[in-house]
Amino acid sequence: MAASTLADYAAPNPISRNRSGIIGRPVDRYEGPLKVSGTAPYAYEVETPAPAAYGVLVTASIGHGRVTAVDDAAARAAPGVKLVWHAFNPPPGQTQAGARSYVGGAVGRSPTFSDASVAFFGQPVALVVADTLENAQAAADLVKVAYAETPGDFVFDPAQGETTEGESRVGDFERAFDAAPVTVDQTYSTPIENHCQMEPCATTAWWDDDRLTIHASVQMVKPPQRLLAAAFKIPNNQVHLLSRYVGGGFGGKGSTYEDMELAAFAAKALGQPVKIALSRQQMFNATVHRPATRMRVRLGATPDGRLTAFALEADTHCARNWPFVERAANFSRALYAAPNRLTGHSLHKLDIAVASAMRAPGEAPGMMSLECAMDELAEKLGLDPIELRILNEAEVHPETGQPHSARQLIECMLDGAKRFGWDKRNPQPRQTRDGEWLVGMGMAAAIRGNFLLPAKSNIRVESDGMVVVRQGMTDIGTGSYTIIAQIAAETMGVPLERVVVEIGDSGFAPTPGSGGQFGAASAGSAVYEGGMAMRRTLAGMAVADPASPLYGASLEDVDFRDGLITASNKSETLAALVSRLAPAGVEVVGESNPAEEGRTFSQHAYGAHFCEVGVNVVTGEVRLRRMLGAFACGRILNEKTARSQITGGMIWGVGSALTETNAVDPRYGSLINQDLGSYLAPVHADIVDLDAYFLPEVDDKANPLGIKGVGEVGICGAGAAVANAVYNACGARIRNYPITPDKVLPFLPDL
Repeated sequence: MAASTLADYAAPNPISRNRSGIIGRPVDRYEGPLKVSGTAPYAYEVETPAPAAYGVLVTASIGHGRVTAVDDAAARAAPGVKLVWHAFNPPPGQTQAGARSYVGGAVGRSPTFSDASVAFFGQPVALVVADTLENAQAAADLVKVAYAETPGDFVFDPAQGETTEGESRVGDFERAFDAAPVTVDQTYSTPIENHCQMEPCATTAWWDDDRLTIHASVQMVKPPQRLLAAAFKIPNNQVHLLSRYVGGGFGGKGSTYEDMELAAFAAKALGQPVKIALSRQQMFNATVHRPATRMRVRLGATPDGRLTAFALEADTHCARNWPFVERAANFSRALYAAPNRLTGHSLHKLDIAVASAMRAPGEAPGMMSLECAMDELAEKLGLDPIELRILNEAEVHPETGQPHSARQLIECMLDGAKRFGWDKRNPQPRQTRDGEWLVGMGMAAAIRGNFLLPAKSNIRVESDGMVVVRQGMTDIGTGSYTIIAQIAAETMGVPLERVVVEIGDSGFAPTPGSGGQFGAASAGSAVYEGGMAMRRTLAGMAVADPASPLYGASLEDVDFRDGLITASNKSETLAALVSRLAPAGVEVVGESNPAEEGRTFSQHAYGAHFCEVGVNVVTGEVRLRRMLGAFACGRILNEKTARSQITGGMIWGVGSALTETNAVDPRYGSLINQDLGSYLAPVHADIVDLDAYFLPEVDDKANPLGIKGVGEVGICGAGAAVANAVYNACGARIRNYPITPDKVLPFLPDL
């Protein structure tokens, strides 16, 4: 099918007419009753066709070197143990391919336990499978692994960056910066962060002859299906991978890990289902994390606030064998206008766990530098931070010259400021006090790229008029089930309760899955296209059928609403039409591809964060008092789930600014915080009076639905707004995150 055109996107359609009023409504989650009742089966909880065995991973206790010996005798003799695998007794039947895959890194690495090398602390080095989880864990504790440790590079030192990635230059930055009357030159740093999904990575696998069924907690179903097929040298269609419910992904389950491959091999070897789940500690060291960054921001401006020179250079790290670049400078290429520009990245390879994609990769840490530097520049110029940003609004993309598809960044800032009460802010730090608390306000812009990837959908109308949508899409907590149902209902003109959604199955029409804010737009557009194809199919059947009230009507006059197919004041139900002409049901495939002309537009979601904090003058503690986000993200499919995604991102931004951090022990290469007790993510008591709303917008350049992603833009800039509020409260300009009391105390006034 040819790619869509922008003319198709802008044409009137059932979504833009919205006659049933289903799109945009705050519809409750489609799968909500199953989840709150505990009956939604996650990957580790699915029923197996026979009693399952349970696997437990043993992970490396060194950061770099080799396994020299494994004493597994006691483990093998332990009660209930069925197998023990490691480098000296690997799974039988392995090919040269493996099913591990890291976002941004090489795909299909060598099989697990294929050699004895240890690349990072926490790398799986053995597997024990037993009849119960308790027996498997007890036996795993009996496995004795000997190592030959070799020196590793565990410490991120930006001065030791090895490679430069993606430098972009416009004009002559150095000359313009040296000549600028007003400048800012500051360095900001963000630490390692961990995904902390509620559900750990987990797999349940079994075989029926030569067909593998595997339930896994992953964000995409097609790539791991292909990897497993390669690992077993079988056709893709002999691997049935399902991921129907996912308890959080945030990018960390866009990668796949040893649990999936080993569960499949163990199930084959034992002839029974096998379940493997990573422990919470293994989720920290054996899976991926957001890398630390150091970002130098240089801004040059005229006395009236016009940027003449702009640079953001980011240093970051990755695992030695799996390169991934946290592109913390890329977003800045589209945000503010300046004629002379420099952006780029330097990459330092380390012998630690793999760094990879984490919610809003690039923007989340990157905006914590630029949006604070803009505040520092505003103070030097004596300008309001919003005024400075408006002065440097980019009328077109600052580097490519592309026109914007829809850009309401200024509107977000101005409208949000009015609602928040920004005019009550005192621009001088330390001027507002509430007992022991110094109170301040801060703001920051938000930007996140908008993407549309190829996707398909299966749409079926049953003889009873039910509309069934099947897609290889996933729902990682974002509301995919719900918005797919809303799109299908609106397009087909049926009540929401007449739509059945089945997703998370590799046997269904392929989509790119969930991630990068592309999920709803990509999968949703394919559902819309499938619905339109079904409308054409059913209309053709009706007007050609002498038994139909629509017989002989013009196709252009046929419409769908309230479960009816209508034309010229005549109608019949979908059930009547389909049961009469196609009692087995009617099925079509919908396909959506990016419009070729869409590449000529700069497409982003935008927002503005406003924050008020209190800083305790005795302890240096920072407390959120209130926070508001204003966003422009195209048409909103579901106000409830979209707001949930946005506010979730804002909360994450608060955590990034104030609490979240991990560090590598330089002796062992291990992450120091390895559980939810020591890794301090925000809890309910930390988040008060936080809200978000959307400006009306339909982006007809983006996709047939006119929507943009909302899953990640909420975190973009949120941490910077908190940091700017801290400075306004107490005068502490903290540039190395998180902003902890020990960093704030030296700035506080004497009592």
